[in-house]
Amino acid sequence: MKKYKQLIVIAFCCLSVQFSYAEKPKIAATASMFSDMAKRIVGDKMDVELIVPVGGDPHLYKPTSKDAKLVANADLILKNGLTFEGWLSELIDNSGTKASVITITKGIAPIKSLVYDSPDPHAWMDAQNGLKYIENIKNGIVALDPDNTAFYEKNYAKYRKEVADLDFYILEQISTIPEAQRILITSHDAFQYYGKRYDVQLESVLGTSTDADVQTDDMINLVKVIRKSKVPAIFAETTINPKQMEQIAKDNGVVIGGTLYSDSIGQEGSDGDSYIKMLKANTDKIVAGLTGKLSDESTATTGTEGGFNWLSIVIVTLLLGAMLFMFRKLK
Repeated sequence: MKKYKQLIVIAFCCLSVQFSYAEKPKIAATASMFSDMAKRIVGDKMDVELIVPVGGDPHLYKPTSKDAKLVANADLILKNGLTFEGWLSELIDNSGTKASVITITKGIAPIKSLVYDSPDPHAWMDAQNGLKYIENIKNGIVALDPDNTAFYEKNYAKYRKEVADLDFYILEQISTIPEAQRILITSHDAFQYYGKRYDVQLESVLGTSTDADVQTDDMINLVKVIRKSKVPAIFAETTINPKQMEQIAKDNGVVIGGTLYSDSIGQEGSDGDSYIKMLKANTDKIVAGLTGKLSDESTATTGTEGGFNWLSIVIVTLLLGAMLFMFRKLK
């Protein structure tokens, strides 16, 4: 009889653990920066799921049936807003979810896109804005699970200090770049908030969305900026094909100063696999590239390849001239 009682107790404990695990609140975040922020605050009290996978492009993302199920089972949905997730409203409607949806850019003054009549969504690129992001996320988490408020507030306070320290670090590092060299040229216009906060001039091939078409006028202006400013490096981005930037670098005799994180954090184990690390890695690459102190790990494309095109033209012209001269002499 005693043996049966022990088995019943063990079975009950197993069921209790399984039940408590199944009842853990679920958060769905649209992009990896936001899921990372949420994980730092909730610890092991909630499950945080990601809609757009790490390395994916939220501008171009097409939701799947798996995403609909994820959203349907969520208790809280974190969205950036500011036109970042144009596909989200339809996904929420189709999923039938009862989750609370919070816009985590609430309280942030948006910057208007330089190209389109819409706000620039990349507010997280300013670490000071990052403080507002994590505050909004914390408030949504506390509203969902008020019984663990003290736990969330403690994690939030610790995380807040880290983000504030990051903001100071970026300000300090960017100040080491001579003002005339603080020109950041990237694949798409994701760094306006970064530039405004840290005093960096921004130029890009595409607008604020990666689904925009490259405009001829933009390319001409970009080349003018490179040649006039003599900027030593331009930068690719992790979520965008680098070929276009590599070609611009070759044609203008500059280098690719590195690949920056913009719409996603990096893969696990990379130098940008968290929100804090992505902004720090970006800053380190920008400072190295614009001061001419690129590391060996930089994906630099040397300008000599760009010079090769002109050298080829000169050689071919000389050869054609020599052949024409010989032909006339023989004739």
